Amino acid sequence: QLHSINEVLQDLKAGKPVIIVDDESRENEGDLIIAAEFATQENINFMVKYARGIVCTPMRREALEKLGIQA
Repeated sequence: QLHSINEVLQDLKAGKPVIIVDDESRENEGDLIIAAEFATQENINFMVKYARGIVCTPMRREALEKLGIQA
C-alpha cells in the first residue's frame, strides 16, 4: 500500500522506518529510511541484514571535519 508524503513524514517524525520506492522504469528498488535521531543499533543492524545495501547518512561539513573525513 502506498502512502501520501504527509503520512510518510508523520511516520518519520514518530521514529518509524519507511520504505521509499522509485519507478519500475528506473531502478525499481526501495530504500529503507529512518530519521537519524531515531537510529539505534537494532534498526541499523536490521537495515544491514535485510535491506542488504549501503547505510548512508547526510552530514554537515563541520561534523565531517571533526571526524577527519574529507568532503
